[in-house]
Amino acid sequence: MKSSLRTLAGAMVAAGLVAAVPAHAEPFNGPFVGVQAGWNQNDIGALDGDLGVVGVDRKKDSVVGGIFAGYDHKIGASFVIGAEAGFNMGIDDKMTRRGAVDTIVNPLHAFDVSARAGYLVNDKSLIYVRGGYDNMRARTTVIGPNATLSSKDSYDGWMVGGGFERALGEKVSTRLEYRYSDLGSDAGKFDRHQVLLGVAYRF
Repeated sequence: MKSSLRTLAGAMVAAGLVAAVPAHAEPFNGPFVGVQAGWNQNDIGALDGDLGVVGVDRKKDSVVGGIFAGYDHKIGASFVIGAEAGFNMGIDDKMTRRGAVDTIVNPLHAFDVSARAGYLVNDKSLIYVRGGYDNMRARTTVIGPNATLSSKDSYDGWMVGGGFERALGEKVSTRLEYRYSDLGSDAGKFDRHQVLLGVAYRF
C-alpha cells in the first residue's frame, strides 16, 4: 500500500511539473491535461487480499470517469512518444455474490502510469498504442452467518491498449481508446476492460 501511495504521489508531482512547462503550439508535442469517461467492465474470479483468497466469480459493467496529465514528444514528421498519469473512478460498479457467505466487492478508485507511441496519419490524426502500470483500490466485505469481515486492498498490475486521437485545433484534441488491465495475482483473477472517450487541453 505504501509503495502504491508513493507511486501515486510521484505521478501527481510529475503531472504538476508537466503542466508548468511553457506553452507549446504544435499538436501532439508538449504537456497536456484532460478528462475522460466511458465504459468499464470488471471481471473478477477471485481476489487475494487481507481476507485471504475470496471467490467472487462476477462481471459488472459500469460507467467510469477520470482525469489525466502527460507529455508528448514529436519525433520527426510522423512519430510521437509520450508519458501519462491518470486517475479514475467507476459509477455503480459494486458487485455482490450471494450464497451461504455473501461477498461484496466495491472498487473505489484506480490510477495508472503509462507510456505511449503513435504514428501521425496526418498533421491532426494520431493512432497509438499504450502500456504501463495500473493500480486498483477496492473494499471487499464477506458476510457470514456469525460475522462480517471487511478490508481495503490495492491490486497492482499491467495495462495495455490503443486508440485514435484527433486535434481540433492547436490546443484541444479528442481521443477514443480501448484498455485492458490485468490486476490479478497468482491466486486471483481481476481483469478490467475499458473504452474511454477523452478531451485534452495542450499547453
